[in-house]
Amino acid sequence: MNAKKGYQAHAKYLMISPTKVRRVADNIRSKSYPDAMAILENLPNKGAYLLKKVVKSAAANALFQNNKLDEEMLYVKELQVNEGPRFKRIWARGRGRRDILLKRMSHISVVVDEIKEMGE
Repeated sequence: MNAKKGYQAHAKYLMISPTKVRRVADNIRSKSYPDAMAILENLPNKGAYLLKKVVKSAAANALFQNNKLDEEMLYVKELQVNEGPRFKRIWARGRGRRDILLKRMSHISVVVDEIKEMGE
């Protein structure tokens, strides 16, 4: 049998480059939930705001599905930032030429789980 994977939340089609979100995501991967939220609160990036919403949603899913849990018992088990579709736009250049401007999107997946005690 497979072990329980944890409590998930997803956000798709976010209008921000995955590279920008990954810089912030590397700071909170495998941290406890209160620490991760404190870090995200104090970062000024747009990616931090979007990650905070998804991590908070995953924690809310965990607390709703298991009444015995508390926020201090959770940690960020998995955090993936994947690339979504791209919008291709025309960017006018000099002498009648053009370039293609790629507007990138992101998909964020977060899994939180409860912290296991050393004796278990």
